Amino acid sequence: MVLSINKYKKYLHFKPSNIEWIGEIPAGWHTRRFRFIFSFNNGLNITKENLQDSGVPCVNYGEIHSKYGFEVIPGTHVLKCVDDKYLASSKKSLVNQGDFIFADTSEDIEGSGNFTYVNSNIPAFAGYHTIIARPIKSTNSRYLAYLFDSISFRTQIRSEVAGIKVYSITKKIIKDAIVLLPPLPEQQAIASFLDRETARINRIIEKQTRLIELLKEKRSALITQAVTRGLDPNAKMKDSGVEWIGEIPDEWEVRKLKFICRVQTGDKDTVDSMTEGIYPLFVRSQIVERIDVFTHDCEAVLTAGDGVGVGKVFHYYNGRFSFHQRVYLFSCFKNIIGKYLYYFLKENFYKVALEGRAKSTVDSLRMPLVLNFILSLPPLPEQQAIVDFIDRETVKIDTLISKIEKQIDLLNEYKQSLITAAVTGKIDVRNVQ
Repeated sequence: MVLSINKYKKYLHFKPSNIEWIGEIPAGWHTRRFRFIFSFNNGLNITKENLQDSGVPCVNYGEIHSKYGFEVIPGTHVLKCVDDKYLASSKKSLVNQGDFIFADTSEDIEGSGNFTYVNSNIPAFAGYHTIIARPIKSTNSRYLAYLFDSISFRTQIRSEVAGIKVYSITKKIIKDAIVLLPPLPEQQAIASFLDRETARINRIIEKQTRLIELLKEKRSALITQAVTRGLDPNAKMKDSGVEWIGEIPDEWEVRKLKFICRVQTGDKDTVDSMTEGIYPLFVRSQIVERIDVFTHDCEAVLTAGDGVGVGKVFHYYNGRFSFHQRVYLFSCFKNIIGKYLYYFLKENFYKVALEGRAKSTVDSLRMPLVLNFILSLPPLPEQQAIVDFIDRETVKIDTLISKIEKQIDLLNEYKQSLITAAVTGKIDVRNVQ
């Protein structure tokens, strides 16, 4: 696939749009304010507590931001529901096929203008924090969906929103936005072209994404094999006595964490605000907080003690840093190399310590569980050989992953450029097959 919009023809005739940032548009195209093309309603005045597993499907702003941006298909896509009673009391919040649902708040400026296009005739509601826009003129909703997803339209919305931590998208902002309207047959042609081309691009992205997943699985398997079986495939093995570890090389040992390192958490009574912005700050769930920070200077391995990243978010660090009271820090190593411990815990700690029996209702690590966690331990020279091997091999995998991620970024940029060029008349796709 050639990633260039220059391969497509240009329109032959243009006219001024009389709007500075738009410039010229193809002859036969028109500009209209959003307010003259749509009617408006609000989503249901409900909260999360009103949502349930059965009833009438309901599209909330969360699904728009995270799951079903651009298009939602009630009856096919999995949605939370509301009670049937809303069918009688809140008919204005029902959406029809071809309607648009805009999220009226966003946590970042990039999410301002996020919407979904309703592509199903199954009765459904727009939920909380949403604005319903229903076409009242003869338009192609699929074309409009691509237009609203374009850089030019998003820029209009983003330039008007207000907020710092939460960005508000009001009806007025949406109503004042400029909409580009080609003749109706041309709208259909543009929508059909973009359906075909974006589907092709998405298929490539899906394959590349799957390849990244496979490479990450390979990296994980490589690390696990190295830290539990060693590097010599012909080594004499023995039973470790630990079910999940299984057999280990004959010269290896199994040890509990409390016998090979110091385990501690940040001191909740110690606040060192002077370190913020100077030293790396490791916190639970990777969320920077301003209080309860303890400053340290050593070689250490760290993991979150609670929150969404509990047991998963490991760091290896050697130097001066700060850490939150709910972060576990492993240091002062005895007969173990810090980075070997990092690799071992990174691949094994969460699934062993937290899955099933050890996971509490508040998703937090308890000190006895941490202290008594068992790992397989080679002699120090072999630990260093394993660390060197993992460093070397994972760099190769990570480099390949990085290249694929850049390819995916380029594909997404091209897709967005193609959409914007088609819906603003920069390319003529009416006869493209």
